[in-house]
Amino acid sequence: MSVRPPDDLLGLARAVARGDGDAAATLVAEVGGGMLRVVRKVMGHRHPDVDDVTQDAVLALLGALETFRGSSTVAHFARRIALLTALGARRRARVRRREANVDPSAVEEIAGDDLSPLASAVASRRRTLVRQLLDELPQPIAEALALHFILDHTVDEIAEASSVPANTVWSRLRLGKQALRRKLEADAPLAEMLRGPSR
Repeated sequence: MSVRPPDDLLGLARAVARGDGDAAATLVAEVGGGMLRVVRKVMGHRHPDVDDVTQDAVLALLGALETFRGSSTVAHFARRIALLTALGARRRARVRRREANVDPSAVEEIAGDDLSPLASAVASRRRTLVRQLLDELPQPIAEALALHFILDHTVDEIAEASSVPANTVWSRLRLGKQALRRKLEADAPLAEMLRGPSR
Protein backbone atom coordinates (compact mmCIF):
# COMPACT_ATOMS: atom_id res chain seq x y z
CA MET A 1 0.00 0.00 0.00
CA SER A 2 1.47 3.37 -1.00
CA VAL A 3 1.62 6.20 1.49
CA ARG A 4 0.44 9.56 0.21
CA PRO A 5 3.09 12.28 0.70
CA PRO A 6 2.17 15.20 2.93
CA ASP A 7 0.22 17.95 1.19
CA ASP A 8 1.89 21.33 1.71
CA LEU A 9 -1.26 23.13 0.55
CA LEU A 10 -3.71 21.41 2.87
CA GLY A 11 -3.29 24.01 5.62
CA LEU A 12 -3.95 26.79 3.12
CA ALA A 13 -7.03 24.97 1.84
CA ARG A 14 -8.39 24.63 5.38
CA ALA A 15 -7.77 28.34 5.99
CA VAL A 16 -9.60 29.22 2.77
CA ALA A 17 -12.53 27.07 3.87
CA ARG A 18 -12.65 29.14 7.09
CA GLY A 19 -12.89 32.35 5.01
CA ASP A 20 -9.26 33.55 5.11
CA GLY A 21 -8.88 35.86 2.08
CA ASP A 22 -5.07 36.03 2.27
CA ALA A 23 -4.91 32.24 2.26
CA ALA A 24 -7.21 32.19 -0.80
CA ALA A 25 -4.90 34.55 -2.71
CA THR A 26 -1.86 32.45 -1.79
CA LEU A 27 -3.57 29.21 -2.74
CA VAL A 28 -4.70 30.57 -6.12
CA ALA A 29 -1.12 31.71 -6.79
CA GLU A 30 0.09 28.18 -6.01
CA VAL A 31 -2.43 26.17 -8.06
CA GLY A 32 -3.58 28.70 -10.67
CA GLY A 33 -0.87 27.89 -13.20
CA GLY A 34 -1.69 24.18 -13.15
CA MET A 35 -5.38 24.94 -13.54
CA LEU A 36 -4.68 27.22 -16.50
CA ARG A 37 -2.62 24.49 -18.20
CA VAL A 38 -5.47 22.00 -17.83
CA VAL A 39 -8.02 24.45 -19.23
CA ARG A 40 -5.75 25.16 -22.20
CA LYS A 41 -5.38 21.44 -22.93
CA VAL A 42 -9.13 20.94 -22.93
CA MET A 43 -10.20 24.18 -24.63
CA GLY A 44 -7.25 24.75 -26.96
CA HIS A 45 -4.35 27.11 -26.24
CA ARG A 46 -5.76 30.00 -28.25
CA HIS A 47 -9.42 29.50 -27.43
CA PRO A 48 -10.93 32.92 -26.61
CA ASP A 49 -12.63 31.62 -23.44
CA VAL A 50 -9.53 30.14 -21.74
CA ASP A 51 -9.17 33.01 -19.25
CA ASP A 52 -12.89 33.09 -18.41
CA VAL A 53 -13.08 29.31 -17.95
CA THR A 54 -9.96 29.35 -15.77
CA GLN A 55 -11.50 32.09 -13.62
CA ASP A 56 -14.69 30.02 -13.32
CA ALA A 57 -12.58 27.01 -12.30
CA VAL A 58 -10.76 29.01 -9.62
CA LEU A 59 -14.06 30.23 -8.20
CA ALA A 60 -15.40 26.67 -8.27
CA LEU A 61 -12.28 25.50 -6.41
CA LEU A 62 -12.62 28.15 -3.70
CA GLY A 63 -16.27 27.22 -3.25
CA ALA A 64 -15.54 23.49 -3.14
CA LEU A 65 -12.87 23.66 -0.44
CA GLU A 66 -15.52 23.70 2.30
CA THR A 67 -16.39 20.12 1.38
CA PHE A 68 -12.87 18.97 0.40
CA ARG A 69 -12.22 15.68 2.23
CA GLY A 70 -8.49 15.53 1.57
CA SER A 71 -8.72 12.26 -0.39
CA SER A 72 -6.21 13.72 -2.87
CA THR A 73 -3.72 16.57 -2.78
CA VAL A 74 -5.11 20.08 -3.10
CA ALA A 75 -3.24 20.57 -6.40
CA HIS A 76 -4.74 17.33 -7.74
CA PHE A 77 -8.20 18.46 -6.62
CA ALA A 78 -7.71 21.86 -8.27
CA ARG A 79 -6.68 20.32 -11.59
CA ARG A 80 -9.69 18.02 -11.54
CA ILE A 81 -12.01 20.98 -10.95
CA ALA A 82 -10.33 22.82 -13.83
CA LEU A 83 -10.84 19.79 -16.06
CA LEU A 84 -14.53 19.43 -15.18
CA THR A 85 -15.12 23.17 -15.57
CA ALA A 86 -13.48 23.16 -19.00
CA LEU A 87 -15.41 20.08 -20.14
CA GLY A 88 -18.64 21.75 -19.04
CA ALA A 89 -17.73 24.95 -20.87
CA ARG A 90 -17.02 23.02 -24.07
CA ARG A 91 -20.35 21.20 -23.84
CA ARG A 92 -22.26 24.45 -23.34
CA ALA A 93 -20.41 26.07 -26.26
CA ARG A 94 -21.23 23.06 -28.43
CA VAL A 95 -24.94 23.44 -27.66
CA ARG A 96 -24.78 27.16 -28.51
CA ARG A 97 -22.95 26.44 -31.79
CA ARG A 98 -25.51 23.81 -32.73
CA GLU A 99 -28.36 26.23 -32.02
CA ALA A 100 -26.62 28.88 -34.15
CA ASN A 101 -25.71 26.36 -36.90
CA VAL A 102 -21.97 27.09 -36.59
CA ASP A 103 -19.49 24.50 -37.89
CA PRO A 104 -17.51 23.32 -34.80
CA SER A 105 -14.30 22.94 -36.81
CA ALA A 106 -14.45 26.66 -37.63
CA VAL A 107 -13.73 27.62 -34.02
CA GLU A 108 -11.17 24.98 -33.10
CA GLU A 109 -7.52 25.76 -32.44
CA ILE A 110 -5.14 26.32 -35.35
CA ALA A 111 -1.83 24.49 -35.03
CA GLY A 112 1.08 26.54 -33.80
CA ASP A 113 3.67 23.92 -32.92
CA ASP A 114 7.30 24.05 -33.97
CA LEU A 115 6.73 21.05 -36.25
CA SER A 116 6.75 20.64 -39.99
CA PRO A 117 3.62 22.10 -41.61
CA LEU A 118 2.19 18.62 -42.25
CA ALA A 119 2.99 17.27 -38.77
CA SER A 120 1.58 20.43 -37.22
CA ALA A 121 -1.63 20.13 -39.27
CA VAL A 122 -2.04 16.45 -38.35
CA ALA A 123 -1.44 17.14 -34.66
CA SER A 124 -3.90 20.04 -34.72
CA ARG A 125 -6.56 17.94 -36.45
CA ARG A 126 -6.12 15.13 -33.93
CA ARG A 127 -6.48 17.58 -31.02
CA THR A 128 -9.60 19.00 -32.64
CA LEU A 129 -11.12 15.53 -33.00
CA VAL A 130 -10.27 14.57 -29.40
CA ARG A 131 -11.86 17.77 -28.08
CA GLN A 132 -14.95 17.23 -30.22
CA LEU A 133 -15.18 13.65 -28.97
CA LEU A 134 -15.04 14.84 -25.36
CA ASP A 135 -18.05 17.04 -26.15
CA GLU A 136 -19.98 14.14 -27.67
CA LEU A 137 -19.30 11.31 -25.23
CA PRO A 138 -21.44 10.69 -22.15
CA GLN A 139 -20.03 12.72 -19.25
CA PRO A 140 -18.63 9.75 -17.22
CA ILE A 141 -16.71 8.41 -20.23
CA ALA A 142 -15.42 11.85 -21.27
CA GLU A 143 -14.33 12.56 -17.70
CA ALA A 144 -12.49 9.23 -17.39
CA LEU A 145 -10.69 9.78 -20.71
CA ALA A 146 -9.71 13.32 -19.84
CA LEU A 147 -8.53 12.42 -16.33
CA HIS A 148 -6.44 9.56 -17.69
CA PHE A 149 -4.95 11.12 -20.81
CA ILE A 150 -4.87 14.83 -19.94
CA LEU A 151 -4.12 14.71 -16.21
CA ASP A 152 -2.30 11.33 -16.24
CA HIS A 153 -4.42 9.93 -13.42
CA THR A 154 -4.24 6.20 -12.78
CA VAL A 155 -7.32 4.02 -12.98
CA ASP A 156 -7.34 3.72 -9.19
CA GLU A 157 -7.16 7.52 -8.79
CA ILE A 158 -10.04 7.99 -11.23
CA ALA A 159 -12.07 5.32 -9.44
CA GLU A 160 -11.52 7.05 -6.09
CA ALA A 161 -12.32 10.50 -7.45
CA SER A 162 -15.44 9.25 -9.25
CA SER A 163 -16.59 6.91 -6.45
CA VAL A 164 -16.86 3.93 -8.81
CA PRO A 165 -15.05 0.55 -8.97
CA ALA A 166 -11.81 0.36 -10.96
CA ASN A 167 -13.49 -2.09 -13.39
CA THR A 168 -16.03 0.61 -14.25
CA VAL A 169 -13.20 3.03 -15.03
CA TRP A 170 -11.49 0.41 -17.24
CA SER A 171 -14.78 -0.07 -19.08
CA ARG A 172 -15.24 3.69 -19.58
CA LEU A 173 -11.69 4.05 -20.89
CA ARG A 174 -12.18 1.14 -23.29
CA LEU A 175 -15.42 2.63 -24.64
CA GLY A 176 -13.79 6.06 -24.95
CA LYS A 177 -10.77 4.69 -26.81
CA GLN A 178 -13.01 2.75 -29.18
CA ALA A 179 -15.01 5.89 -29.92
CA LEU A 180 -11.81 7.86 -30.49
CA ARG A 181 -10.43 5.22 -32.87
CA ARG A 182 -13.68 5.27 -34.88
CA LYS A 183 -13.66 9.07 -35.01
CA LEU A 184 -10.03 9.22 -36.18
CA GLU A 185 -10.57 6.50 -38.79
CA ALA A 186 -13.71 8.21 -40.15
CA ASP A 187 -12.18 11.67 -40.46
CA ALA A 188 -11.59 12.40 -44.15
CA PRO A 189 -9.38 15.51 -43.69
CA LEU A 190 -7.07 13.64 -41.30
CA ALA A 191 -6.88 10.62 -43.63
CA GLU A 192 -6.03 12.95 -46.52
CA MET A 193 -3.25 14.64 -44.51
CA LEU A 194 -1.80 11.26 -43.50
CA ARG A 195 -1.84 10.07 -47.13
CA GLY A 196 0.11 13.12 -48.18
CA PRO A 197 -0.03 14.89 -51.57
CA SER A 198 -1.32 12.83 -54.47
CA ARG A 199 1.09 12.30 -57.35
